[in-house]
Amino acid sequence: MKHLIYLLLLWSLPIVSQESMVPTLVKKTNLDIETFVGIDHFESIYYIQNNVFHKTTPSKTINYNNLQLGNLTSANIFNPLKINLFYKDFNTVVILDNRLAEIFKIDFNTLSEYKNVTHVSMGHDNTLWLFNQDTQQLELYDYKTNTSRAKTLPIQTEVLALKSNYNTCWMLTKSYLYVYNYFGSLLRKIKNDGYTEFFEDNNNIIFKKGHQLLYLEHGTETLAPIETPNLLINQFFVNNETLYIYDSKFLYTYRLKTN
Repeated sequence: MKHLIYLLLLWSLPIVSQESMVPTLVKKTNLDIETFVGIDHFESIYYIQNNVFHKTTPSKTINYNNLQLGNLTSANIFNPLKINLFYKDFNTVVILDNRLAEIFKIDFNTLSEYKNVTHVSMGHDNTLWLFNQDTQQLELYDYKTNTSRAKTLPIQTEVLALKSNYNTCWMLTKSYLYVYNYFGSLLRKIKNDGYTEFFEDNNNIIFKKGHQLLYLEHGTETLAPIETPNLLINQFFVNNETLYIYDSKFLYTYRLKTN
């Protein structure tokens, strides 16, 4: 029994490494916006300004505006062809295509099985990962068939952030980062040592703790501090081993070195 307890502790407690990661600064760009969302593989910049969602390409800027749904709580651009916008006050998700045209709208208030949603992230096919506050469960919800393909066991702690790719979902709570597969099975949990936000990139995790970013390589148990001296991290985003940090005036683009 003692050996089993020890193994469980190792499974949920990563060791912080003393060796830091020094990313390479690629460029520094002037950017005057309210909320930086991210950058896709085509270098399009996504952001929120005056509660309006914007997409800026080298040639033009387009936007999506739905003020009747209240404040825009979050935007997920993992799949640029199916961007999801979450309006928490109205318990509603809007799915947009790459031209920011509305292709689907989910009002969770009108479903036969009401869902009180606090966090949303994109899944595979026509699915969304969502956290139902009433049941305290993470669900893989199919918005075309109005069914839940998977549900996790209840989580009795506050959820801070939710991220996903096509195969895996990561849910950060005040106690742990939970890692689930698309069947809703728990793969791993990592103790939350003061992390308030995170991003996933190729199954590697970048945590934010205070004014510090920490890198957890997939398959390892060690956290490496990322050196970003004297930067105020208002928002950050990671895509294809590239780290973007926005400090309210400039967007810094760094190349992460993982070797």
